[in-house]
Amino acid sequence: MSSYRNPKGGLTAAGRAHYKRTEGANLKPGVKGPADTPEKKRRKGSFLARFYTNPSGPMVSKTGKPTRLALAANAWGEPVPKNAGDAAALAAKGRRMLESYKKPGASRAVARAARKD
Repeated sequence: MSSYRNPKGGLTAAGRAHYKRTEGANLKPGVKGPADTPEKKRRKGSFLARFYTNPSGPMVSKTGKPTRLALAANAWGEPVPKNAGDAAALAAKGRRMLESYKKPGASRAVARAARKD
């Protein structure tokens, strides 16, 4: 496995830097903790919905080990899905995050709470 791939899922800092050099994109590491801000909800919800609504491959290899697709969930602080049902549950969680992000007034409430501190 290359030094660009984290064996627990996702890319290492070196992998993100390499991608930036070769593709020009600025990848951020996955949101590991709770999605407690609007930006975290948007990023994590978008990732889960994109990757696990229609997975592009199996969750487990022929040898029984999780695939890179399944390990990507771990890079975002989610449990590694073992089958299509687990992937569908992650996709539904992502859609719920996006819905709560899109609710009107949700970001204003967060901004109001930040001003009080």
